[in-house]
Amino acid sequence: MDDAILERLVQVGTVTDIKSGQRKARVKFRNTGITSDWLPVIQHYGANFYIEPDMEHTHVITDTYTGGGSASTEPAHDHLPGSHLTYWMPKVNDTVLVLYLPVRDGDGYILGGI
Repeated sequence: MDDAILERLVQVGTVTDIKSGQRKARVKFRNTGITSDWLPVIQHYGANFYIEPDMEHTHVITDTYTGGGSASTEPAHDHLPGSHLTYWMPKVNDTVLVLYLPVRDGDGYILGGI
C-alpha cells in the first residue's frame, strides 16, 4: 500500500465549518495544516446519551398524548434506552477523528469527537 495512503488513513483535526442540514463538516488537519473538503459525519442513531447540565437544557415534549410543550430545566441525567438521538454534529473548533478509505483519493468520514 502507498505510504501517502497510510499516512492519511486516520487523522485528527479541528472542525472549521459545518453544514448541519447535510450532516457534513470541514476539518483542518493538525499534521499538515490542510483543510478537507466536506466530510460526512457518521451518525449513531438510537444511541443512549447523557446530558451535562448547562442550565439551558429543557425537554421539548412532542408526543400526541400530552399535546407537546416544554419541561423545566433538568439536572445532569441519562436518557433511557429507547431514546432516539436525531443526529450529532460537531461544533466549529471541536477536535474530531477522521477515517479515510484506504485507496488513492478515497472518501473520508468524521467518526466522532475526541
